[in-house]
Amino acid sequence: MKRVLSILMFVAIAVSATAAKPQFEIKHVEPLSWWVGMNTELQLMVNGEGISAYDVEILPEGQGVSVAELHKADSPNYLFVDVAISDDAVAGEYTLRFSDGKRRYDYPYVIAEREANSRLRESFTTADFVYLIMPDRFANGDTSNDSTDDTVEKVMRSNPGRRHGGDLQGMIDHLDYIADLGATAIWSTPLLLDNENGASYHGYSCSDYYRIDPRYGSNELFCTYVDECHKRGLKVIMDIVPNHSSTTHWWYDDQPFKDWTHQWEKYTQSNWTFSTNMDFNASKSDLYQMESGWFDRTMADMNLDNPYLLNYFKQWAVWWIEYSGLDGFRVDTYPYNEKIPMSQWCKAVMDEYPNFNIVGEVWTSSIPQLAYWQGGNANKDGFNSHLKSIMDFPLHDAIRSAMTESGNAGWGQGMTRVYDVLSHDFVYNDLSNMMIMAANHDTDRIGDVCEGDARRMKIVHTLLATLRGMPQMLYGDELLFRSTDRSKGHPTLRVDFPGGWADDRINLFDKAQHTGAAKEVYDYTRKIMNWRKSKDVIHNGKTLHFIDRDNTYAYFRYNDSEVVFVYINNTENECVVPWSRYAEITEGLDNGRNVITGESVTMSGLKVAPMSALVVEFNRSLL
Repeated sequence: MKRVLSILMFVAIAVSATAAKPQFEIKHVEPLSWWVGMNTELQLMVNGEGISAYDVEILPEGQGVSVAELHKADSPNYLFVDVAISDDAVAGEYTLRFSDGKRRYDYPYVIAEREANSRLRESFTTADFVYLIMPDRFANGDTSNDSTDDTVEKVMRSNPGRRHGGDLQGMIDHLDYIADLGATAIWSTPLLLDNENGASYHGYSCSDYYRIDPRYGSNELFCTYVDECHKRGLKVIMDIVPNHSSTTHWWYDDQPFKDWTHQWEKYTQSNWTFSTNMDFNASKSDLYQMESGWFDRTMADMNLDNPYLLNYFKQWAVWWIEYSGLDGFRVDTYPYNEKIPMSQWCKAVMDEYPNFNIVGEVWTSSIPQLAYWQGGNANKDGFNSHLKSIMDFPLHDAIRSAMTESGNAGWGQGMTRVYDVLSHDFVYNDLSNMMIMAANHDTDRIGDVCEGDARRMKIVHTLLATLRGMPQMLYGDELLFRSTDRSKGHPTLRVDFPGGWADDRINLFDKAQHTGAAKEVYDYTRKIMNWRKSKDVIHNGKTLHFIDRDNTYAYFRYNDSEVVFVYINNTENECVVPWSRYAEITEGLDNGRNVITGESVTMSGLKVAPMSALVVEFNRSLL
């Protein structure tokens, strides 16, 4: 019902504006619609020439929806309207009536019924395996929207830094492939309009916070995508960027307030030093430049200290969740936002949806700095981010380094790096809410780090499948994708998925076309990730690990009923599992099941091949 009403709203707006031909034009009303029964208060941002001179009322009266207060902005072309919605308000289409005593203009606005149980929706957890997609590079399901009249950059697939034509329909067309791999959630890089004149394909420079980029599809198609994901048991995580917007955003040249974005006498970039947030010795000027400096000349830095902007982003987040049925958020460049307002933003989303999960990109190799940003952490300055989940970049770095140090690694190298990172788990507030990965859309392909070695890639995917936290994998890593030209950076690691375009010579969405090392890695990944789905011992079990300096690594995931043993041999030599060394946990455990082959194995004297992983499960209830 909510989507039908929203569609009617768009139609009604178009008809009203065309038929009335008013003295002035209401260009934007955001949020685009709302719902009865929400905890989040509604404050409309209305944009139109001279709108601040107008009074507002909501019709019909007597149905529980009314204007509570009006707020003028610095620009006369904005008006902020606080809307009171009573507990017994009637859902339906309302009229926003603008008048200045001489002229009157009616604008339709929908306040719909909420979906049943919307507030208590579930989100992504340790039970999920998250598949990361860059939409423009995944699959082109609709060639008619490759280039559009209302967007600047046109498709140019021959150029790795330009638009290639991937879209929402292409993602929908291949959801079965993703689900079959064992994924249970999808995080796609931003799908909102990015109207830069070059390199807009990544989507991180938003030009309209309420509009899906037409080269990907439409708001309605995004809702269809969410529905189709849910039919296949896939949760949807939306990538959002409150830190900065594009200078092509419709508000940029006429901002509501002078401090809507951070202003400098001359262009000033962030110093990228987000340690200033928790560094007792940091200067105020360094902190200000970190959070107020721009990411790029085309990325206006948003000022969340402005209460109207903060409120705008709170409502925007809630609107997308309620409108489309989202299951989670990933927040880009999280520490570069003003930390107190951003903590309020997180809390507002959680107050509306208590089970909702938000993961923040906190790109640091410093474990204490990373832990600072997770909600509930015992920070000395008393700061609570209210951010549930964080991305585990220290573990990411350790895994990648270990894969370049196979063989006879030196002291502190190889698999010891992974051990060392996990030995710091006492620092974190909530180990279950950590997203672990070996690569994403901003890092070198893990296939490049492993130099195309299927053995090393299988070790990586074993770690992702069995360590604590929520595993995330970049599209194509299950097939050993590599960059087309590593020296040219991001555009060439964000490769097209073969088979996503009609004229592709090979279709890797078709398992029958997998060959060689790619097939070996895919089959292994599919096996272990589908096994992981039902393993509570992996989702919620404890970890016990053992240090060895020979570039092997042994750890157990365990609970009262199950034990999973993982042994990583990162050397070029065959190793014998030193089973007696693990006696503190292995009493009664000797015969188990090899997770990959399904075969029964006896642990005493068991040998593990060079550059390989062994995963064995035991059922304690049978002892």
